[in-house]
Amino acid sequence: MELAGDIIIWIGTAFVFFGVVGIFKFDNFYTRMLVAAKIDVVGIITIITGIVVRHGLSFFSLKSVLLLGVMLLLTPMVSHMIARAAYLSGYQIGSISGQADKKDADSANDI
Repeated sequence: MELAGDIIIWIGTAFVFFGVVGIFKFDNFYTRMLVAAKIDVVGIITIITGIVVRHGLSFFSLKSVLLLGVMLLLTPMVSHMIARAAYLSGYQIGSISGQADKKDADSANDI
């Protein structure tokens, strides 16, 4: 079981590594946020599954599964909060620097 757990942990680690490298393929903040959230969730599921398989049913495995539950609840909420804060602050999808044009920002505030 230790070998199977180690293999699953390495698969999760490789997924996270290649996912982080793949983030640079995307060109704007919002798509990068989406991909980062997916990498985080799938990577933690795979790694904690490998930990549970490696250690069997134990108190440590129970704590790992509880940690997984907390991560599955919090990661989507935190990603949403970060993306919403960027949207509300005026971060434009097409802008390279992340700042809205002064003219567009002024006209948005007048409405």
